[in-house]
Amino acid sequence: MSAPRRPQKKAPDPAAQAFAEGLALVKRNPALAAVGGSVCGHAPCRLTPASGLVAVDSNGVLHVRSGRRADPRTWAWALAHALLHLGFGHVPAADQEQRAQPDRFDLAARCAVVNRFLLTQPSVRPPDDLPAEYPGGDEELLAARWRRDGIPAAYEACGTAGDHPDQVLVTWRMWNTAVPDWETAFAHALTRSVSAAMEVAGGRRDRVTGERVEQRPWDRALNWFVSSYPLLGGLASGLKIVADAELARAQDIDVAAVSTSAGEIYVNPLRRFADGEWRFILAHEMLHAALRHGERRGARDPYLHNVAADYVVNGWLVEMGVGEMPEGLLYDPELRDLSVEEVYDRITADLRRMRRLATLRGKGRGDILGEPLPHPGSGPYTDLDEFYRRGLVQGFDLHTYEERGLLPAGLIEEIRSLAHPPVPWDARLARWFDEFVPRPYPVRSFARPARRQASTPDIPRAGRYFPPEEIARCTFGVVLDTSASMDTALLGKALGAIASYAQARDVPAARVVFCDAAPYDAGYLPPAEIAGRVRVRGRGGTVLQPGIDLLQKAEDFPPGAPVLVITDGWTDTLRIRREHAFLVPQGASLPFTPRGPVFRLA
Repeated sequence: MSAPRRPQKKAPDPAAQAFAEGLALVKRNPALAAVGGSVCGHAPCRLTPASGLVAVDSNGVLHVRSGRRADPRTWAWALAHALLHLGFGHVPAADQEQRAQPDRFDLAARCAVVNRFLLTQPSVRPPDDLPAEYPGGDEELLAARWRRDGIPAAYEACGTAGDHPDQVLVTWRMWNTAVPDWETAFAHALTRSVSAAMEVAGGRRDRVTGERVEQRPWDRALNWFVSSYPLLGGLASGLKIVADAELARAQDIDVAAVSTSAGEIYVNPLRRFADGEWRFILAHEMLHAALRHGERRGARDPYLHNVAADYVVNGWLVEMGVGEMPEGLLYDPELRDLSVEEVYDRITADLRRMRRLATLRGKGRGDILGEPLPHPGSGPYTDLDEFYRRGLVQGFDLHTYEERGLLPAGLIEEIRSLAHPPVPWDARLARWFDEFVPRPYPVRSFARPARRQASTPDIPRAGRYFPPEEIARCTFGVVLDTSASMDTALLGKALGAIASYAQARDVPAARVVFCDAAPYDAGYLPPAEIAGRVRVRGRGGTVLQPGIDLLQKAEDFPPGAPVLVITDGWTDTLRIRREHAFLVPQGASLPFTPRGPVFRLA
């Protein structure tokens, strides 16, 4: 007698398995899961789309074509798309007997808005035939525009039901229950999700367990700016607080200091302050960083400039009522409405007294650090100019829009100046060339036939050429400091910029004079040779006036040609009796008051 056959296990349905995985992906999103709704996919019903994947009705039922083959992320996109129609209020539930269905313009506009939202969700993947981007504006604005101009072909059928509507309004038939409000449920769930994410990002909840974490006072102060003070909220969200007692002891940080290049605020965790005082301290350091007080110092004394900036910043914070100022900080009501530079000019009259004043870092030490401090977890840093500018300007706009309080006039002026950053040195140099270096203009003459005339000899055409006198006046002079203190990188950058602008303006040649202990006249050089084959001579001391005099007295140098002086600032006083400009490194200063513009290489 043969043994009975064991029943074979039925192979899983790949389509059903992909649908279940896609549904699981959607349920992981707490906001979408809170919308509720049910899935109707056991048998095709009258609302199940003949093409496409899913349609949703106002009772919260997702009518799914479950036998269709699609990968899990595509199913997740279709299901999330349908649930968002409920959450966005596109298919509200109602117990009305007769309900007007949305027209094709409303359908297309609502699907476009939902798809635009889903582009930010990495867990879903729309079908390949859908657009990669969608127009801005809400659904009502898009529908009105498309009624007027017509629906673009790419957005005609961008829903989840193919050629059929994926949004259907029906009558609520559950007489024993209240009519649900899908939109409110989604809004509450989304608020809870965002709040939970902000608590995790702010360190108030553990990222893994979700349990609340006891916050340190400086963390509470930083989170207060993010949630309650728009002016500095954008900066607070991007800055990092380093609370390391050993680092504070090694670097002599009494309370706090800031590194603008690293985007880090260093605090001494052993100091005890109230929450309001920590807000004042962090706001103080954030304004130092955002207003670039360290970079604006120039050739001024670093510590005294730091003291002047402290007086100004503390005055603003007291006026705005941000937190509580700790005892011992620099504050003088008589310095109100003065800029940092004006305060610096005042305090330099009593240097002995000012040297005894203390910043947040301590007595005789500035809290504006040039370089980041090495500590565990530190890494490579990038230029944060754009971050500080954007964060403070956007915070100012939000602060003003929400009417969160008055701001000092001096702070408003500085923020508005940040909104219009200075023009880069190379762009200013180009404008100087446009204004003072003449461009040769061609002359047309029938005495010099055009090359096109060879193909049509019966039609006379005037030729185009540059007269010699026109070419001779289109030049400029370069006096180049070649002393030992000049940096070779500076020389290369400056000469490269000059050569490129000269070539762009069709300048045939420039008069170049090298100067160190004595001038050396290189004569007229084509723009390409200025940056390439020039051999720098000398390397002695710096005396530039003989080179200036050589150009001004040269008979073959046009009297209206301008002079560009390239130096590192370690030079004698110059007297130039024609249009001129200076090209110096960033942070360098000239030992005299220049009459021409000064371009600072970044």
